[in-house]
Amino acid sequence: MPARPVKHSLTLRGHRTSVSLEDAFWQAFRAMADRDGVTINALAARIDAERGDVGLASAIRVHVLRDAQQHRSNE
Repeated sequence: MPARPVKHSLTLRGHRTSVSLEDAFWQAFRAMADRDGVTINALAARIDAERGDVGLASAIRVHVLRDAQQHRSNE
């Protein structure tokens, strides 16, 4: 059974917001930020700017999934 989402606070362009993601997505999201040399707030702001009318949590999940798929196909 999948773990319940965990809520974390983020700051996007000076505004606080909270996002609920499953722990596996938080771990992958943090790893992506570390790999790219940015904070999770900066990575979330980048995703937020590109997400359109999709919820931020969903946009982060899709971003993490696409990143994993891209890195798997490059192996």
